[in-house]
Amino acid sequence: MDTVKKPPVIWLNVTIFLGTFILATVGVIWYGMVEGYSAAHWVWLVIAFIFCGMSITAGYHRLWSHKTYQAHRSLRLLFAIGGAFALQNSALHWSSDHRVHHKHVDNNDKDPYSAKRGFWYSHIGWMLREYQAERYEDYRNCRDLQKDSIVMWQHKHYVLLALATNFGIPLALGLWYGDVLGFLLIVGALRLVLSHHTTFFINSLAHIWGSQPYTSKNTARDNGILAFFTFGEGYHNFHHIFEHDYRNGIRWWQFDPTKWLIRSCASLGLTSNLKTVSAYRIEKARLIQTMANAKDKIFTLPNADQLQAALEQEFQLLLSKLTEYDQLRSQVIDSAKSSVKEKYEEALLRVRLEQLDLNLKEHKKRWRQIVSNPRLVLS
Repeated sequence: MDTVKKPPVIWLNVTIFLGTFILATVGVIWYGMVEGYSAAHWVWLVIAFIFCGMSITAGYHRLWSHKTYQAHRSLRLLFAIGGAFALQNSALHWSSDHRVHHKHVDNNDKDPYSAKRGFWYSHIGWMLREYQAERYEDYRNCRDLQKDSIVMWQHKHYVLLALATNFGIPLALGLWYGDVLGFLLIVGALRLVLSHHTTFFINSLAHIWGSQPYTSKNTARDNGILAFFTFGEGYHNFHHIFEHDYRNGIRWWQFDPTKWLIRSCASLGLTSNLKTVSAYRIEKARLIQTMANAKDKIFTLPNADQLQAALEQEFQLLLSKLTEYDQLRSQVIDSAKSSVKEKYEEALLRVRLEQLDLNLKEHKKRWRQIVSNPRLVLS
């Protein structure tokens, strides 16, 4: 029988992942039973976890991988240090892998952590063997990042920075509070395991568990529970279709502290050029996806062809109303910058926009009813 030869094991990664996991479970529990932990242990665990997590989400991901905004040098330096503390390779390497993932998402041969190869592979398995050794140091897709002195400084000194933060910070806290071993276990091992696996969940669970309100052309999904543990990264279906938007959670009620951090830093002059996708493009994507879902429901009905034709007509009408609304809204925005003589025309445009907004809401309401019950399209 022919067998496929597996790539060589990366023993360093296996040792780190397995060793820290044992320390974070057996070691932490044992020490807690023997010595116990103070409030300071848990407070610093949360602080260190947030620092690492936000350095990955706001720094590695939204700043460097996708260039969704620009950041002041001081903020970039902070993210570089926090990224080394999170022990997820350098920002250059992480961003290179992630850009390949977006370009070839779900392609088992090209996507570094394709979810179609299973949960284990996409979560951690892809880092345990030399699956793509030929491109390990191929950073041609990150030529822009190679012009960033902080990115290259961190890349050059990554091992030293990783050791200094992962041992130095818990050690310093341990000396300060008089409990070196306790802080090495809590802020060192436990924090690292939590940082690793919450990030890894975006590669695995966020491509398996959740909804697909914007596109079903890839496996990415929106999941509010994952967003809570990953600083807003759980709105992954939105992210995969609008990767250059600095936001992941676009609704006011969606938990996205990374977005809030970036926006808050803008008011302090630490971030700028925050990129967003227009509400029109977002709504259009949502409508197209609901149309695709409705067609799937219709397929099993006896009068499928008739229903589909009527549904398509309703969809095109709604899409035209949405386009008209967006165009008129742009005119209103432009007219607001005009001279006093044109203010009357601006007022008329605003009245038309309000009327069209009401009309669009009625069409959306009917559309939602039709999508829930396709037979209504013939009524």
